[in-house]
Amino acid sequence: MAMPTLTSRREFGALLAANALSCARSEPPLNVLFIASDDLTSTLGCYGHPVVKSPHIDRLAAQGVRFDNAYCQFPFCGPSRASLMTGLRPDTTGVVTNRNVDFRKQHPDAVTLPQLFKNNGWRSMRVGKMFHMGVPGGVGTMTHQDPPSWDVSISPPGDEHESVGVGGDPNPDLRHGLKMQWVQTADATGQADSAAADTAIDLLHESADGPFFLGLGFVRPHTPFVAPSNFFDMYPLEEIELVQNPMDDLDDIPAPAKNLRPFLWHQMGMSEENQRISLRGYYASISFMDQQVGRVLDELDRLGVADRTIVVFFGDHGWHLGEHTHWQKMSLMEESVSAPLIISAPGMRGAGRSSKALVEFVDFYPTLADLCGLEPPSNLEGVSLAPVLDEPSRSIKDAAFSQVQWEDRIYGRTVRTDRYRYIRWEGDGGGEELYDHSNDPREFTNLALDPQHSGVLASMRARLERGPMSPTA
Repeated sequence: MAMPTLTSRREFGALLAANALSCARSEPPLNVLFIASDDLTSTLGCYGHPVVKSPHIDRLAAQGVRFDNAYCQFPFCGPSRASLMTGLRPDTTGVVTNRNVDFRKQHPDAVTLPQLFKNNGWRSMRVGKMFHMGVPGGVGTMTHQDPPSWDVSISPPGDEHESVGVGGDPNPDLRHGLKMQWVQTADATGQADSAAADTAIDLLHESADGPFFLGLGFVRPHTPFVAPSNFFDMYPLEEIELVQNPMDDLDDIPAPAKNLRPFLWHQMGMSEENQRISLRGYYASISFMDQQVGRVLDELDRLGVADRTIVVFFGDHGWHLGEHTHWQKMSLMEESVSAPLIISAPGMRGAGRSSKALVEFVDFYPTLADLCGLEPPSNLEGVSLAPVLDEPSRSIKDAAFSQVQWEDRIYGRTVRTDRYRYIRWEGDGGGEELYDHSNDPREFTNLALDPQHSGVLASMRARLERGPMSPTA
């Protein structure tokens, strides 16, 4: 018998991998723990941040695949969550603001991600912020949490900016939820995230026999920055470094980008001391949230169900921390539209590795359906990431798309490829941005203004116009 060729060996290896994946989807059904963190950018130890301490999320990354190029479809809570929970892009959901987040107005018969699991016999549970929930005002309320998606739906209350402790407010003229207010509390009493972890642990005990889908939404590090004092103590002010930007950084950024939410630029008017205080509050909030993640992951281990539970951890969009003098979200630059994503799935060969593949939040839904052997709705606008979980060096698409809109006045769209980011603006004079990530990963130099890059600019314009396409081979 002839020896197999290299090609056939590869095919044989692929067949083995496919069989392993098939076994991973067989009985007993896999559980899903779907963890969202609000306003979290990639400031985590596992993403190489030199200061932030996130040991429990780092542990999850060591067990799963860390995605380094994951992009939300809209850098704002309501539109982003409506998109990822339905598997549909914002143009399809019709949700492009935080004021009108009811995707069922246009899609009354939509089957959401948790609803798919509910319809197929999983116990579908929600604790905390999964769909849009205003922070701090909506914390503890049931508004917008889409009852058809859940068998169990719980919104733990939280004291938020009224928490008792030492605090401050560098932006007193802004409303709650926008101001960079911070509070150091004596302990975790009265905090929605610690209550969410408590409730999630109780639900895991009730549901350990499975199968279950548990959506667990933490509100930190969304403002106000509230955490016990010991988490603030992790970050001495004198050791916190501010982001450095070129003096002329804003000169080549089009007007609509800066007019989208102008009060978020120019360091929000904060002194350098208040910028350090704000960074400390953000970091402390992350470490507090990380502790709650760890408590829930530990419970999976204690209950003996970790080896049959898919865990997804993500930030609902990115967040500026002074890059380009901008804070918070609502830009189309890298810091705002990229966010952390970690997926740990039983039986996948990529465990413990990272992936540079371009992925989008609309990919969450088809991925979990694929891993659990469920037939998703035919209208989903993402693709399964299962091939990347099995081989993290693989690519499944050549571009990621995000968009933003403000008050029917300013519209922006961006496409990110392996090398370039292109942004197109309409309203307030319009404009374009083009950045070469191979030479300018922090997007300081807008090449759309450089005639030498006219060919690249034309190509990226065309890629944006073509929009999302089929997965790459």
